[in-house]
Amino acid sequence: MKRSSIRQGWLTLIFLFGVISLTTSQSTRPNIIYIIADDVGWGDLGCYGSNVAQTPNIDKLAREGIKFENAFLTASSCSPSRCSIITGRYPHNTGAAELHFPLPESQIPFPLLLKNAGYYSVQAGKSHFGEAALRCFDHAYEMEDAGVGGEERWVRCLQERPKDKPIFAWFAAIDAHRDWQFDDKGTTPALDAIQVPPFLVDCEQTRQDLAAYHHEISRWDYYVGEVIKELERQGILDNTVVIIMSDNGMPFPRAKTRVYDSGMKTPLIIKWKGKIPSGTESNSLVSAVDIAPTIIDIAGVDMPEYFQGRSFARLFVAPDLPFRRFVYAEHNWHDYEAHERMIRSQTFMYVRNNRPQLTNGGPADSKRSLSQAALDSVKLAGKLTAAQLDNYIAPRAHEELFQVSRDPVQLLNLASAEFFLDTLQYFRDQLDIWVSETGDNVPEDLTPDGFDRTTGELLPGIPAFNKVPRGEMPGIKSGALSSNSKPGFYK
Repeated sequence: MKRSSIRQGWLTLIFLFGVISLTTSQSTRPNIIYIIADDVGWGDLGCYGSNVAQTPNIDKLAREGIKFENAFLTASSCSPSRCSIITGRYPHNTGAAELHFPLPESQIPFPLLLKNAGYYSVQAGKSHFGEAALRCFDHAYEMEDAGVGGEERWVRCLQERPKDKPIFAWFAAIDAHRDWQFDDKGTTPALDAIQVPPFLVDCEQTRQDLAAYHHEISRWDYYVGEVIKELERQGILDNTVVIIMSDNGMPFPRAKTRVYDSGMKTPLIIKWKGKIPSGTESNSLVSAVDIAPTIIDIAGVDMPEYFQGRSFARLFVAPDLPFRRFVYAEHNWHDYEAHERMIRSQTFMYVRNNRPQLTNGGPADSKRSLSQAALDSVKLAGKLTAAQLDNYIAPRAHEELFQVSRDPVQLLNLASAEFFLDTLQYFRDQLDIWVSETGDNVPEDLTPDGFDRTTGELLPGIPAFNKVPRGEMPGIKSGALSSNSKPGFYK
């Protein structure tokens, strides 16, 4: 081995031990600012390669910290995803696997651990995890003075914090959730600059829809910049960890709610001056259930057993260390009856659909969108591509296998290909292990549709979008709430 390689290895170890020692020191505990967007897709930020995005503040954080290229959510659905992140547990293990279902009292949000350890904890913007979780914060401003994008109160929370404690802030935007709201904080790209994904129709209607979506992303970025300015003004940015991510994919057909990368892959950027080298990129797999243990690790707080993820803080200085073999995700009720499970490695994705008789086109609000109207028009003309037709297919395949290293949009199902039969069986077995160890199940009495699958309108007899009669929640009868299993990691 070359001497320079040996020296580099020792420097990495010294740096890593330095990070660990700092995170366990009570006198140097960093402030932690966690900023989560609503419905912002992984590829729709400038730092992730978008030529349309106007996200200079987030892009700067990526240049100054670490950018994760393979970060995945556990649900592409607002409240199940957030409940999973805040507990470090899979959706069916939280007792809140379905949209609009509050986190039970029995589940412990990680901000409570920070609060008990001496952090001042505050939440501002869209929470969507219920009253029990909100009580774990010293102050929670659900939508008070939130502005059209949910971000208006963020800076004031920093200004009003007690100065004798480190702060943990959970700042949650409504951007970029439908319906679109415009103001002078966002910028709207020209229609001819829009990049249309292959599962949507490239036409003026779709481009208008996407332009409005990008307006909301740029507004989110504006408020991220305002938070950074306030941290600088107070002189605390250098001792502050800033974390940027989204709760699910873009709110368009074949994206949000789906278990493909268009729904589950999230931007994840972390800046921590002096602890994370500038310009770091990690290709390691990380999951949303790893966020809570990583924050607890950074804060130097004792790690609870009930987390189903693990801290990835070691990737800050050694970004491509082996960490996860697999990430897992689930699709439960979000406007419509559903039960899908997904396992993904660096090279393959396996999907098991336990309601293959149903279409899988996306959430109800996307059914009412300009993009969906364009798809419907082209469908009537019989001119949909295979990628666009996927929104309408029923019955669907019970199993799907994708070679994601060659098929990044997941269009070619290899489950019936003889060459991949051994691979298919391997991922079947690995998903079965996760299902068994985490106490997942497939209830017969799942929550039924609350909306029309074609129009996206409330079904007759349903009083409101969040008043759909509930069926059996996945995992409840199989002991999922007591499972602390942590599958999917390298030993």
